[in-house]
Amino acid sequence: MSIGPRAGVSGMGVGMTLPVMEPDITPETLHEWATLIDTGPYSCLSFGERIAFDNPDALTLLGAVAAWTSRVHLTTTVVVPQLHDPVLLAKALATGDRLAGGRLSVGLGVGGRDEDYAAVGADLADRTMADLAERASVLRRVWAGENLTGATRPVGPAPHREGGPELLVGTHGVRTLRHSARWADGLAGMTLDADVSGTDTLFDVARAAWAEAGRPTPRLTTSFWFALAETSADPRGQVHTHLRHYMNWIPASFVDALAPTAGFAGTLAELRALLARFADIGADEVQLIPTSDDPRQVELVAELLD
Repeated sequence: MSIGPRAGVSGMGVGMTLPVMEPDITPETLHEWATLIDTGPYSCLSFGERIAFDNPDALTLLGAVAAWTSRVHLTTTVVVPQLHDPVLLAKALATGDRLAGGRLSVGLGVGGRDEDYAAVGADLADRTMADLAERASVLRRVWAGENLTGATRPVGPAPHREGGPELLVGTHGVRTLRHSARWADGLAGMTLDADVSGTDTLFDVARAAWAEAGRPTPRLTTSFWFALAETSADPRGQVHTHLRHYMNWIPASFVDALAPTAGFAGTLAELRALLARFADIGADEVQLIPTSDDPRQVELVAELLD
C-alpha cells in the first residue's frame, strides 16, 4: 500500500516520535512538537500506547494530532488490540484516519507488559499472534462495511482510504514476523541498541516471509531511542534517565545493564551517519524516539535532514 512520498536520508523516511513517555508531559508541549514535526522534513509523527502509566491515551491523542497537523503521516507504534474492544478500536482508528485525511498507519502488537492487560481486565491468554491476526481481521472487516454486531447498520465511519489504514506489525521476533506475513502490510520495528546488522537480518526475514505468502513487498520501518550531544551535556545519561522512568515494569538492575548501549547518544553528524547505514539496508523509514521533551531536538534533526 502506498502512503505517499517520504523525506529523509538517501530516500529513506525519517520520522519523529512525540515525547509521550516523558514525565509530566503537557498538552502545550505535545502541540509544539506536533507543529514542529508537521512543518519540518519528517516523514511521520509517531507515538505509542501504554495503559498503566501516565502517558496520554493513544486514541484520544490521535484525534488531537490529526487536528494539529496537515501534512505529516501519523503512525501508532504500537497499539495493542487486546487492550480494546476490536469493533470500538476499528471505529476509533477509522475516525482518526478520516480526521487526518488518510494520513494514518497503524502499528499493532501484542505488548510486553502484563500490568497493561491487568489494568483493563484483558486476558493474558489472548496475548498471542493468532489472536492479534484475528483482531486485525476484525478491523479490516469493520472498515469494509461488514455488519459484525447484528445492529441495524454497520459500525462506521468508513475510513478515509478504501480498505483502511495500512497495518504494520510491531515485533522484534523472527517467528512473530513470519506469522504476520499473512495479514500485515509491513513491519513497525524497534531496535533496542540501534543495531543495523540485526535490523538487516530481520528485514531479510520479512522480505522472504511476505514473498512466500504471496504478499506485496512489505513496508520496513524501525525505531530507536536517541539523545543529542548538542542538547544535552550527558546524552548517554539522558537515555539512562529516560529508560529508568519508561521501563518501570522491569527491575532497575536490568535497565541499568541495558542503558550503556541502548539507542543512540552522540552528535548530529554521528546520527546522520547511523541513519545512512539504515538507508543502506533498505529501511523505508526510521522513527526517532526522544529521551527528553526538549523541542530543540526536533529543530536540530530537521536541519540535519534538509
